[in-house]
Amino acid sequence: MLKKIKNMTDSNLLLTITIVVFFLMYIGAIVFQGKGFLKPQTFFNILNTNAALIILSCGLSLVMITGGIDISVGGMTALVSMCCAVYLDYKGGNVVVSMLIALAIGLGFGLVQGSLVAFLDIQPFIVTLAGMFFARGMTTIVNTNPFNVENAAFKALKETRILIPGMGSINKKGVYVPAYVEIGVVVALIIVILMFIMLKWTKLGRSFYAVGGNKQSALMLGINVKMTKFYSHIICSMLGGIGGYVYFLHVGSGAATHAQGAEMNAIASSIIGGTMLTGGVGNIIGTFFGVLSLSTIQNIVASAGLDQAWWTGITIASMLCLFLVVQSIVMARKKSSIKK
Repeated sequence: MLKKIKNMTDSNLLLTITIVVFFLMYIGAIVFQGKGFLKPQTFFNILNTNAALIILSCGLSLVMITGGIDISVGGMTALVSMCCAVYLDYKGGNVVVSMLIALAIGLGFGLVQGSLVAFLDIQPFIVTLAGMFFARGMTTIVNTNPFNVENAAFKALKETRILIPGMGSINKKGVYVPAYVEIGVVVALIIVILMFIMLKWTKLGRSFYAVGGNKQSALMLGINVKMTKFYSHIICSMLGGIGGYVYFLHVGSGAATHAQGAEMNAIASSIIGGTMLTGGVGNIIGTFFGVLSLSTIQNIVASAGLDQAWWTGITIASMLCLFLVVQSIVMARKKSSIKK
């Protein structure tokens, strides 16, 4: 019980640091990059662009809390996009069935990868690396050429906007432009809330933390470690399927190059959000702010005129190093308190 309380304290500390860093960055962007960041739609656009990443990062955080990893979610996103695009345009399909296809792909990856990791005790990095290569390869087999989806029902869903009352702005022509979010943002926020509730107030959520913190202690508490790992990969892959469809809704096309590096951005967001690679510590709200922080720093770099890709990479690397150092300090504090 003492260890559980300690872990929660570490999670809260890392969460606080993440939120403070995000607000400092956003305030800095407003001060140094102009009033564009003051418009509510600028913030909503961050959510619109990163709704899929929020969902993928939630799945990564869950697996990382148990001490694992999943680098197949980017390839899975591309596969979901291509399969759904081909089904809708070439097969004359409907939107509801395309959503079921996305969920089926996520479930299939979760069952296979979860079984290999949990029951055959194969390293999750190796298993999900194979899953990443398989997903990318299958995407090309489904269709090699990128194309935009022309299905009328899908386009109507893609172009649906949820207006935010009272948050619009006046453009240069003096016309009021209402603020909006895409449907994917609503889905992402629901996922964040559900994941937060599951991890904080359910037995399964506490099991994830226990397994990531200490497997032997978890076994002594009567927790089925293998099934817990299996469930973590199932949920992560299912979120990969949902995130893949949200990504598909945002871009409206199928391409083998979709979501390149999405898995690394999801891992980076989770780390920035306070999820430890060693397992046992993490917070979904922190992951949410981790995604926002990652996107904000990218927008700041772009607004500063540093459009070259390496500047974004350098800033993200600097942020990761900063948060890894913070995590190391937290771990050192934790170990010293245990010795006392």
